[in-house]
Amino acid sequence: MKYKKHVFICNNQKAAPKKSCGEAHGNELVDAFKAALAERGLLKEMRAQRTGCLDACAFGPTLVVYPEGTYYGNVQLSDVAEIVDSHLVNDQPVERLKLDF
Repeated sequence: MKYKKHVFICNNQKAAPKKSCGEAHGNELVDAFKAALAERGLLKEMRAQRTGCLDACAFGPTLVVYPEGTYYGNVQLSDVAEIVDSHLVNDQPVERLKLDF
């Protein structure tokens, strides 16, 4: 596997009144994760990127971290540093944001 951790952040766009991760700062989350990884010198071992629908629209904005397959919901820009430091760096998922399907 090329990356130790891979973060897929939903940027799906849906027409109103449906909830849309892309409309709910999905693009900003991608930028924030990339910046946080760059600041910590982790871009060669971890990747954050946009993706289409993760089929969890009601919980958006959503993202999933692989290889664990941990889904997070209602992720705010203020949560990025915590997810990076706790889950990506220290392998401790952020329980308060986890989605259990």
